[in-house]
Amino acid sequence: MMQQEIVIMLKLKCDKCRSKAVADGWSYMCNFSGMERRRGKNKLVMTGDGTDAATVTGSLRKKLCYAYLVSVEQVK
Repeated sequence: MMQQEIVIMLKLKCDKCRSKAVADGWSYMCNFSGMERRRGKNKLVMTGDGTDAATVTGSLRKKLCYAYLVSVEQVK
């Protein structure tokens, strides 16, 4: 199976929410790139294989806050 990179945009209110998002990302994928913060926008970047991007995004919406799926790309 090919690895894929999933980028999810989050709108987080505090650092506690940020750590919950990272923990939720770890639960879905074995390789986790981390969070990127710029100008109040938080990007969650995950790489791995065998994960449904819509499921991850839906889980983040239910548990935390607004989550928007930005892109899903195959990594070579």
